[in-house]
Amino acid sequence: MKQLSEGQRYKIEAYLQAGMKKDEIARLVGIHRSTLYRELRRNKWKPTDKYKADYAQYRYELRKSQRERHTKFTIWIEERARVMLEELHYSPEQIVGRCRLLGYPMVSHERLYQWIWKNKRNAGTLYRSLRRQGRKHGKRKNCHKDRGWVKNRTFITERPAIVDRKSRLGDLEIDTMIGKGQKGAILTINDRKSGYLWTCLLPSREAKYVTAATINLLQPYRGYLHTITSDNGSEFAGHQEIAKALNIKFYFARPYHSWERGANENTNGLIRQFIPKGVSMEDVSGYYLEDITKYINWRPRKRLGFLSPEEAVEFPSIDKFLKYKEKWK
Repeated sequence: MKQLSEGQRYKIEAYLQAGMKKDEIARLVGIHRSTLYRELRRNKWKPTDKYKADYAQYRYELRKSQRERHTKFTIWIEERARVMLEELHYSPEQIVGRCRLLGYPMVSHERLYQWIWKNKRNAGTLYRSLRRQGRKHGKRKNCHKDRGWVKNRTFITERPAIVDRKSRLGDLEIDTMIGKGQKGAILTINDRKSGYLWTCLLPSREAKYVTAATINLLQPYRGYLHTITSDNGSEFAGHQEIAKALNIKFYFARPYHSWERGANENTNGLIRQFIPKGVSMEDVSGYYLEDITKYINWRPRKRLGFLSPEEAVEFPSIDKFLKYKEKWK
């Protein structure tokens, strides 16, 4: 829509004061009648006030100054995006969301993807920092057919409905990741609401190691935890011992229903960005895994309003974070 000029606004004011009909005013000013009605509706302090050209022009210029402008992809913005992509391992969407949350200028995530793919075409390596690079995955088929013989299981169908809503901290999911040659494993535990992650290197995926590591990791949080959900792997045969030690309810997803622990599956995918399949866990140090865990816990999440899990645990709402941010300034 073509914007009204300041001169047209003064003509409208004069014609209204003369008592002319609005359709006639629109014809004389050279605009459509709907444009006139919209002008009268938007640019008055109150609907009952008389139309004033100078005030209408002020309202128009104020809106124009507040309008979101296109951000140029300057060298400074490019360098900030590069650091967040390569060093912090943020996705383009997380880069944009986090910068907006903190008040930093940043181009759109579509523009960042264009920049990354252009860099790849020029033999650059930025794309390697993306979580997904077009990799193909084979079907699991029956590779886990020996799983699911854990005694005294309580299935997810008996889990309280509040857990599905992700409305409270303390509802957890647990899994293990194995390396090349089935040697060594990583225990991963995540909070369903905040995405906060705990990890631990294990000598193997045997139940005794998983049980001891789980209790050791979560013991400091005893009293704040409600439920924990796993798959049906034999490594969770010690679930009753875990439940008793932590005073927590232990549930099992239905066999071959990995989406019932979707948050944990996604978190394991984040770890695989740093420890790809085919890497032996014997080559992964505890210090390296600790660094990966810190990266993930400080990685902003869209569903948290681009807070990180670490921040979401401390500030369960965006409002609390923004209040803290203002004090910090």
